[in-house]
Amino acid sequence: MSEPASISTGIAERYATAVYELANDAKKVKDIEGDLVVLHDAMSDSADFRDLIHSPIYSRDQQKAAIGALSKKMKLSEIMSNTLSLMAQKRRLFVLPQLVQSLREIIAEAKGEVTADVTSAKALTKAQADKLAKSLKASTGKTVTLQQTVDESLIGGLVVKVGSKMIDTSIRSKLNSLQNAMKEVG
Repeated sequence: MSEPASISTGIAERYATAVYELANDAKKVKDIEGDLVVLHDAMSDSADFRDLIHSPIYSRDQQKAAIGALSKKMKLSEIMSNTLSLMAQKRRLFVLPQLVQSLREIIAEAKGEVTADVTSAKALTKAQADKLAKSLKASTGKTVTLQQTVDESLIGGLVVKVGSKMIDTSIRSKLNSLQNAMKEVG
């Protein structure tokens, strides 16, 4: 991991830990989970929001005012709203994507859940997703939430990442390994 990315992750993890502890003490973890969905969607859908959190052009006061207005509009919880205001004041909004990810991981860990990133050549049916989640639960011993993406270049099969483990059963991977084996022979 590069040094700036490592620093950003460290900052985000400290904020995420603080937010989780505040929310847990106040029995507001469910509210924070809702906030994470809203923030993730805002970062995904709005280029203006991404500019606000990443651009050095905006002053601290401008960022804080904008975040305050957006927090009300997005109906964020008081804990998250105050955290974002503090981050704006400290010029730390650039770590918001890492904060959302870190907070999701902390909440999932506290619930005994794990997230599996699943990439498939075509969208999985509900039955396939349920069967995969059940199989992953049996091997991890934890409740598994699937984050699904589609990548047609896989041709077929799946790439599943759970924590630091990766299982690649894609046809693309098998063709690549076959190609490498043939280069070694010839």
